[in-house]
Amino acid sequence: MVEEETSEGPIHFLSERLYFPSVENANCEGLLAVGGDLSSERLLLAYQSGIFPWFNNDSLIMWWSPKMRMVLYPEEVKISKSMQKVIRSNQFRLTKNKRFKKVIEHCSAVPRNDQEGTWITDEMKKAYLELHRKGFAKSYEVWEGNNLVGGLYGIDLGHIFCGESMFSLKSNASKFAFIKLAEELQEQHYKLIDCQLYTDHLASLGAREIPRSLFMSRLKGQN
Repeated sequence: MVEEETSEGPIHFLSERLYFPSVENANCEGLLAVGGDLSSERLLLAYQSGIFPWFNNDSLIMWWSPKMRMVLYPEEVKISKSMQKVIRSNQFRLTKNKRFKKVIEHCSAVPRNDQEGTWITDEMKKAYLELHRKGFAKSYEVWEGNNLVGGLYGIDLGHIFCGESMFSLKSNASKFAFIKLAEELQEQHYKLIDCQLYTDHLASLGAREIPRSLFMSRLKGQN
């Protein structure tokens, strides 16, 4: 491993060795390391270590662990009166792991505010499809009739679900998927859903930021 000193601190360059530095070494923006690969082994080690990949097509793989982590405690999910009405209406139905490839493709195609292109590159799709085949990456699909109109996917660590992305082709479809995920994980006594970074949309659903140190203790099952 090589380090390059910047004005924000050292940047760790990963080699072929399966290794990540401590998350405490991340810079002020949360960037911990660059390089390495997207093998299933490295991705699982990353999530188990409180780290996630996020990069553009034309850059090296970048690994992050921000100082503040956006999470949802499943029991804190907020269901607005309008969403309660949507749920009661039976407009949508939910399936799991039926269309993982379609979900990740839709997520990669959704325009994001203040973001050019997508961080879900072809390389990322291939890597997460392999994790899906191995039983770690899971998808929740939302249907209206026979049409796939929303969904989400993420990595299931058994006590924490690491959410990666979601999409909606119909109003409220991704909210429906997220709420159903939270309700299911609450029943299964999961500690939290890792949402990674703050967005107003996630905050409206009950997610909040917690310090990295607290997130790491939850990840390690300490409390």
